[in-house]
Amino acid sequence: MATNESVGIFSSASLAVEYVDSLLPENPLQEPFKNAWNYMLNNYTKFQIATWGSLIVHEALYFLFCLPGFLFQFIPYMRKYKIQKDKPETLENQWKCFKVLLFNHFCIQLPLICGTYYFTEYFNIPYDWERMPRWCMLLARCFGCAVIEDTWHYFLHRLLHHKRIYKYIHKIHHEFQAPFGMEAEYAHPLETLILGTGFFIGIVLLCDHVILLWAWVTIRLIETIDVHSGYDIPLNPLNLIPFYAGSRHHDFHHMNFVGNYASTFTWWDRIFGTDSQFHAYYEKKKMGKKTE
Repeated sequence: MATNESVGIFSSASLAVEYVDSLLPENPLQEPFKNAWNYMLNNYTKFQIATWGSLIVHEALYFLFCLPGFLFQFIPYMRKYKIQKDKPETLENQWKCFKVLLFNHFCIQLPLICGTYYFTEYFNIPYDWERMPRWCMLLARCFGCAVIEDTWHYFLHRLLHHKRIYKYIHKIHHEFQAPFGMEAEYAHPLETLILGTGFFIGIVLLCDHVILLWAWVTIRLIETIDVHSGYDIPLNPLNLIPFYAGSRHHDFHHMNFVGNYASTFTWWDRIFGTDSQFHAYYEKKKMGKKTE
């Protein structure tokens, strides 16, 4: 009985999505994207797409999303949005971060990316345009991946802060007390593997097309670079997402080395009370402004 009810709910939801989708204007980018996708399939092997394609997507998007935050340091107007104004970015720290990123990306992450092809082959994950999921279903699966990754990140990140192991692994990521976007993947190789596992769990459980790999990595990079940006931009559209943690939430974690362990959402920190110092800190700041 419960199963039939669930099927009915999902069928109704699917019909509702299809109805809303039918009201939307045709996407002008769909045909060019379809042509580009089919060109890729006709000219490159699945191994090249899954391995080198994924590497190019990751590298290009990572440094592209880092670019705005990097440029902010040279724009005086943006300084008022800097969270830790007393700790400006330095080119020396950014260069040091960049060199570690290159090592992590090509010596740690690339071998993992090489396994993507074998994953898609083993589970018969399709590449073709005809079986590519609709945007709404793709977005829903990316949200599922984000929930899974956030849960994994909260508990494993909190474990890495345990006093017996913190100095051996996670301390490297906290080298810069005031974070900047490029620092998002600045970490000990073991941390890259431990916390990075959360990224792949959702893929293993939810992947129904290779496009999910690239869509999910895009969303994950946008999120992690945003929360490490060091800037709290008022018109940031990501702040419209319910329970989204945001840059101020994670910046407090870097500033104080405690609390706010989640990567994307705030619910685990709220449930376990690990955001209490964060809320107390900003309540105190608000009270201070009122008495001035």
